[in-house]
Amino acid sequence: MKGILFRGLQQGLSTTWTLGKVIFPITLIVTILQFTPVLPWVIDKLSPVMGLLGLPGEAAMPLVLGNALNLYAGIAAIVSFEFTVKEVFIMAVMLSFSHNLFIESAVASKVGVSWWLISGIRIGLALIAAVVINLVWNGGAEMAQYGFIPAQAAEPESWGGITMLGFETAVTTILQLAAIVIPLMVMMQIMREKGWLNWLSDKFAPFTKVLGMERNTSMTMVAGLTIGLAYGAGLMIQAVKEDNVSRKDMSLALIFLVSCHAVVEDTLVFIPLGIPVLPLLAIRLITAILLTVAVAFFWNRADAKKRKETAYEEHSYHTL
Repeated sequence: MKGILFRGLQQGLSTTWTLGKVIFPITLIVTILQFTPVLPWVIDKLSPVMGLLGLPGEAAMPLVLGNALNLYAGIAAIVSFEFTVKEVFIMAVMLSFSHNLFIESAVASKVGVSWWLISGIRIGLALIAAVVINLVWNGGAEMAQYGFIPAQAAEPESWGGITMLGFETAVTTILQLAAIVIPLMVMMQIMREKGWLNWLSDKFAPFTKVLGMERNTSMTMVAGLTIGLAYGAGLMIQAVKEDNVSRKDMSLALIFLVSCHAVVEDTLVFIPLGIPVLPLLAIRLITAILLTVAVAFFWNRADAKKRKETAYEEHSYHTL
């Protein structure tokens, strides 16, 4: 058991180091840019677009970084600004659907699903969710409290003070995320080596059937739900090869997972931002289920129609 915990700790530290190399410079740079003419100019140009989503212009930075890099880069940018709870919640929902587009969507192409299809679904869900939340939710007007991150009493008056503020924000953010990521990696290591992932896959099989997929898709679903698209890419690709998952089932699995993957990690990392995370998880899960069931229904209907037409053509040929 000690060996498992040690390997899990190593994985957690390695993951934290990898994420920290992204979070630290981005948080530092974004914090400094707030006190220069550069960021205000970019924000001003994007403000009209952000306004349609119920967000201020500053929200463009977390959304761009989160989509281009990863979820943690987006969070690093969020904590560099002051937003209301509603604004942070909208960005959290958007980033939950659409983050790390280049890497995670590339997984789709590895298992035979179009990169453009998956990216389009993720971006579309993010935009629709933002508009709906902005129109439906009237609360969340209070300023968000970013966990351990201290509130800024006054703006720094020198470049030294600005730089120090950036360092403090970056280091605090990394420590807070490490407190979440490291235990998660240890837990996943235990689940792998104890064979609990395989057990979970067997238990999950009936759920995949409800979503219109065969039972052999369960391991792929478990990998994506627990580890995520990026971390679980290797396991997902291996499951596809070993379990002979069909193109249709793989497409349905990816449609579900791009809406709701890494449900534990991608939900917990938003806790320090001071937003309600259970509604965030519920939105992702309900959206994933409804979207996947709808796609499976129309896909099966189209397949049935195609088989019927084929059977009719064969019958007409033999009759003639």
